[in-house]
Amino acid sequence: AKSITLPDDRSWIEFELREEAVFSDGVPVTAEDVVNTFQLLREKGSPFYRAYYADITLIEALDSHRVRFEFAETENRELALIVGEVPVLPKHFWDQRDFEESGLEIPVGSGPYLLASYDPGRTITYKRNPDYWGKDLPVQRGRYNFDEWVFDYYRDGTVALEAFKAGQYDFRTEYSAKNWATGYSGSALNEGRMIKETIEHENPTGMQAFVMNTRRSLFADAQVRYALAHAFDFEWTNQAIFYDAYKRSHSYFSNSDMAADDLPGEQELAILEPVREQLPEAVFTQVYRAPQTDGDGNIRTQTRKGLHLLAEAGWTLDQGILRNKQGQPFRFEILIFQNNLERLISPFTRNLERMGIQANIRVVDISQYINRLREYDFDMVVGSFAQSNSPGNEQREYWHSSSADRPGSRNLIGIRNPAIDYLVDQLIQAPDREQLVYRARALDRALQWNHYVIPHYHTNAYRIAYWDKFGIPDIRPNHAIGFDTWWIKP
Repeated sequence: AKSITLPDDRSWIEFELREEAVFSDGVPVTAEDVVNTFQLLREKGSPFYRAYYADITLIEALDSHRVRFEFAETENRELALIVGEVPVLPKHFWDQRDFEESGLEIPVGSGPYLLASYDPGRTITYKRNPDYWGKDLPVQRGRYNFDEWVFDYYRDGTVALEAFKAGQYDFRTEYSAKNWATGYSGSALNEGRMIKETIEHENPTGMQAFVMNTRRSLFADAQVRYALAHAFDFEWTNQAIFYDAYKRSHSYFSNSDMAADDLPGEQELAILEPVREQLPEAVFTQVYRAPQTDGDGNIRTQTRKGLHLLAEAGWTLDQGILRNKQGQPFRFEILIFQNNLERLISPFTRNLERMGIQANIRVVDISQYINRLREYDFDMVVGSFAQSNSPGNEQREYWHSSSADRPGSRNLIGIRNPAIDYLVDQLIQAPDREQLVYRARALDRALQWNHYVIPHYHTNAYRIAYWDKFGIPDIRPNHAIGFDTWWIKP
């Protein structure tokens, strides 16, 4: 966009497009392309987009380079921003193709790189577009310095690490605590030819957790969900498996000022008061902390507490098997597609077994996993809910009743809670940053004390390794690695 017009009441926004903007095939980017992009995404794209842009009532091309969006909800302050974040899809390209049909045809884009070639499942190559229309814009100066990017794909993480150490590729982000602690060594690292670096960031880390599907009657009771949390020994897991690499997550907005880390203050209480009767009393009186252990592997105290909670909910131990009043055993499945998660899950299932609960790990291929998640055909998964520094409309997709039964939504938990709905709407309508923080904390408390998940852990740093061939700016961003500003040393 060249310019933006937004009235004081925020009921609409107009974008004027740059006349020089063209797609990679030379066709100009027009207002009709913008209109068509939103139509495609909302009508044929992921269900997420229908919810994310639900408050857009009209999208109109005023002329070839001006487009107007009208909004149903004027208190949705981020809506004007997020409509401007969408990459524009070329209408002339997609008019000739079925948007809902998957395929391997190289698409037309409008960015600094062209998709040059690919080998499905193995590698993909991007080349810098010498005719990129925006290369001289001030916002692009110093970025996109590589002539070519090649991304290699590996089915096995160990093979991928060994390939990196053999010099077969240049840069990797390390997600395995074990690899980070033990997998990088040798003369290349000692001599500085390979660099291993931890970069702290200021991004909210969201929530990774064991996610329980509350659509299943087994997980419908918050007390039962809380009882199961006592079987996850994070402290032992962090020491024995993860080399003390992680911090325990307690908040859905960890590593940010939006995390509910203290008792609610006056502002938060005012936000929570209208739904007080629909929330656990602990929301107002306690600071949430996930169950903790000594880290020595002995969690009898925790499992006893868990069994006590289960007994109150109607479950009793019968010859080592936990059963409900109908005599049915407590049995469920943990669905995964990554084999390496078994080392995290197995200690958890062993602790559950000591409580008389049978939890089976089910490994499926990724396509089956995705399809089962879309249809909510699971008991428990290892899931994550990412957050930004400015949460907004996506919170409806995570927690709101309107997304609970829509196939493919991100409401994996199946939350249908009027109090949560209210707090999500309040967050989206926050008039300023201060209120956004208070409302995020209020939502955080409500999610915490409903025990929808068993929290895992997080780190506030990127772990990266690369060969010493890159130039890197002295000033780095607080919220990203900033790889698009690196260059190859002469």
